[in-house]
Amino acid sequence: MKLIVVDYESGNLRSVTRALETCGISPVITGEAGELRGADALVLPGVGSGPAAMAALAARGLVEPLREFAAAGKPFLGVCLGLQLLLGRTEEDGGADCLGIVPGRVVRLPETGRKIPHMGWNSVELSGQHSALQGIDSGSYFYFVHSYYAAPDSADGVAGATEYGQRFCSIYARGNLVATQFHPEKSGAVGLRIYRNFIAMAAQMAQTAGRKSAASAAASRPGA
Repeated sequence: MKLIVVDYESGNLRSVTRALETCGISPVITGEAGELRGADALVLPGVGSGPAAMAALAARGLVEPLREFAAAGKPFLGVCLGLQLLLGRTEEDGGADCLGIVPGRVVRLPETGRKIPHMGWNSVELSGQHSALQGIDSGSYFYFVHSYYAAPDSADGVAGATEYGQRFCSIYARGNLVATQFHPEKSGAVGLRIYRNFIAMAAQMAQTAGRKSAASAAASRPGA
């Protein structure tokens, strides 16, 4: 299985890569758009500003390939800013269009007397079932660092929520898409469990795709 960690100089590549290696897979780290076409799964990490990250993706010709990858139904994991970039638009730094894979917007956490950015451990209440969340208890704690949050138009994919001045989406999981506002790679054993679950999900989907491809090839042979 070929799993790519997208390199656009806006993500914590070393920590994410080390976590994936701990979970038994050696990812390909690349910012080359052509590499995505042959990948079975990808991880889009991210830190910093949403508009700056989108500019970096656009400069590398990665915007459309990322959209196509998600639309093809291949396993796609967004981490921290990687969740926000899935939405339609962010209001950060004057605003910018994002990938538009998940309808919705990215907005700033409210000023309610709490420190912003939201930094440190906080709990996640699970509200949906998805293979990426197997073995994870509702109320588990993960490590957050962010000032903005994703607000999807529909609650259908919101699989986890966290309270910090208000309730916000901290896990989006629907079909091939999985994304977390927190950093799994900084969240100890429970964070690694998310990576392991995603790898298992990706492996199963790759095997299914391989069997379908083999069956289609066999059916197309003369005399089949």
